[in-house]
Amino acid sequence: MIEKGTFVEIRRIVLTPEERSNNIPEDTKKTPLVMWVKGFCKKSCNLGDEVEIETITGRTEKGVITDIEPAYTHNFGKYIKETSLIGMQARKLLKECE
Repeated sequence: MIEKGTFVEIRRIVLTPEERSNNIPEDTKKTPLVMWVKGFCKKSCNLGDEVEIETITGRTEKGVITDIEPAYTHNFGKYIKETSLIGMQARKLLKECE
């Protein structure tokens, strides 16, 4: 049992394949457009139940619970030498403009 107020992730189909635009690639048209959102359960429930959540920004969303206390797993990719120098180069250029 997932208690009310637990941080969860939900999944909701935004558009079925039939509702998708005609001007997108064929392989994309064959799949639904899916949304995943994280927030707090508005009532006690179980994994796989459809439930309403409140997001951190205060929005209410409805979907099927796919994860309990999900982690944020995004990153900015692997180290790229050239991008690490951009900040130093920009500061140098701005200093020269003063």
